[in-house]
Amino acid sequence: MKGYKGFDKNLQCRGFQFEAGQTYEEPKASICNKGFHFCEHPLNCFEYYPPTQSRYCIVETDCVSPETHGDTKRVTTKITIGAELSIAGLVEAAVNYVVERSKPVKGSTATGNQGAASATGNQGAASATGYQGAASATGHRGAASATGNQGAASATGEQGAASATGYQGAASATGHRGAASATGNQGAASATGEQGAASATGYQGAASATGDRGAASATGDQGAASATGDRGAASATGDRGAASATGDQGAASATGEHSVALAAGLNSKARGDIGCAICCVERDGKDGHIIAIKAAIVDGDIIKPSTWYSLRGGEFSEVE
Repeated sequence: MKGYKGFDKNLQCRGFQFEAGQTYEEPKASICNKGFHFCEHPLNCFEYYPPTQSRYCIVETDCVSPETHGDTKRVTTKITIGAELSIAGLVEAAVNYVVERSKPVKGSTATGNQGAASATGNQGAASATGYQGAASATGHRGAASATGNQGAASATGEQGAASATGYQGAASATGHRGAASATGNQGAASATGEQGAASATGYQGAASATGDRGAASATGDQGAASATGDRGAASATGDRGAASATGDQGAASATGEHSVALAAGLNSKARGDIGCAICCVERDGKDGHIIAIKAAIVDGDIIKPSTWYSLRGGEFSEVE
């Protein structure tokens, strides 16, 4: 069985040190007690390891306990740690997870140009592969995919996934733990449910995750990533991109050349590579009023690269 596992920043889980490519065994497994835990649904990992300070890997196992924990959390006595996934990779995995488990509804596929596909039943799947096609899946665990140019995909049900891979496509997943991915140029991806993830990998794409613990990733040049929920994570890896984390305890990361990271929520943090800019807001812990705001360029001397900063007493302070 393939699954997904979250770790802390050191690739540890419950104090146990893991390493990619290695296999680990324990004599017994009991959900939330003993053994190695993982999730079948990629986005369920956010429940246990929020995207602001965590890492994620694909895992493999062939001896899974029948126990579950309310979601897709599972436990095993033997686990192999596979490749590490970025937020964008986790979003793609989530989209695939939902699509593979969806049941197409009759008439929900439109392959011609300017066609429209709609699946409103539970576990329905809608696919519009033609030019300017639109796909909508509104049922529980529905999946919508629009692969044609300028297509739009919308999945509004819980755990729904929306993927728009065509040029100027838009993907929106508004349900709980939904995933939205827009890989075409100038595409937009929006995930508004809690623990949702949005990824826009195309040039000038925009990714927005408004639910708590959501993750937004913009990997294309001049892209924008916004995480507005508490403990959300926003990442802009393309050149001249912008990452904004406005929720409490959010994290904004700008790793692309000349990119900007904004941490505006209470106890939020920002980091960037050399030449990028970071901007942090300090807020009153009681009412959230703004105390101070400060911006700086990551120069490698005063502001270090790949280092998280928050504002404390009006000055930048290194944080975990």
